[in-house]
Amino acid sequence: MTTPSPIYRLLFPALGAALLLLGSPTPSRAQNIAVMVNGEPITELDIQQRSKLDSLTMHKPPSRQDVLNELIDDKVKIKEGKKYGVDPGASDIDQSYASMATRMRLTPEQLTKSLEVKGVRPETLKSRIKADMVWSSLVRGRYSDRLRVGAKDVAAAVTAGGEKLQIEGVEYKMQPIVLIVPRGSSQSFVQTRLKEAEGYRGRVQSCDEANSLFRSTPNVAIRDSVTKTSANLPEALRKMLDGMPIGHLTPPEITAQGIEMVALCARKPTLIDTPKKAQIEEKMYSDKYEKISKTYLQEVRKAAMIEYR
Repeated sequence: MTTPSPIYRLLFPALGAALLLLGSPTPSRAQNIAVMVNGEPITELDIQQRSKLDSLTMHKPPSRQDVLNELIDDKVKIKEGKKYGVDPGASDIDQSYASMATRMRLTPEQLTKSLEVKGVRPETLKSRIKADMVWSSLVRGRYSDRLRVGAKDVAAAVTAGGEKLQIEGVEYKMQPIVLIVPRGSSQSFVQTRLKEAEGYRGRVQSCDEANSLFRSTPNVAIRDSVTKTSANLPEALRKMLDGMPIGHLTPPEITAQGIEMVALCARKPTLIDTPKKAQIEEKMYSDKYEKISKTYLQEVRKAAMIEYR
């Protein structure tokens, strides 16, 4: 079971809704070193940048000490990660950055521009993403046994509230298709690809046809099929899939990867977990994660060499 870490759950919606309040960065004292952490500096510019980023997600200016503590935590997390061989590369960070942009319905370039307009360098967000990726991998990897949520415990919690464990739902088998649009493409090129996608929608009547057509079509990627239940899909997408014939394609959508569509390969009734069960299971896991993460971070921070200037 994987659950987004607390930072990500806060950052995705808050950042998307709040790129609005900040001015341009102030150069004064920017390169002065404020703290040394295990021999690595945290500068006044680092503090300024993180303050601006935090203001976007918190909707209010954070205190200097809170920001400093965050930056110190990031340093010790990354060092602890290297100790255990957890050190995501630039491509991993860029992929996570692009995923964040997609969830905000932006391209990576649009996210970068939105940040820069508010005086925040994309590297500031990427450094925060890296620390969170490292820490999440460490906590989940080192404490996987302690993070497990027992099925009996979840069932007991659900039934104690008078809820059912499962309800009738629908299972969908889908095959994603992407018409590749290179980064930096003109709007006219994007519109041309959209028209192509609409043309393909009229030709495809089954998933076999989709496989045959798109596997031999240049600049088109056909992904492995995925199976989702109605509990895992947004209501708008569920209604769309319920109302379309098997084998047809969903309307094209512009994403960070290009022009995306989904072929509906199968749709059948099934038993699925109730939303209440999923909520309780996620909360139990999140509570365990928070407790273990806090204790672990206190340990590595105590062992760190922190020198205030």
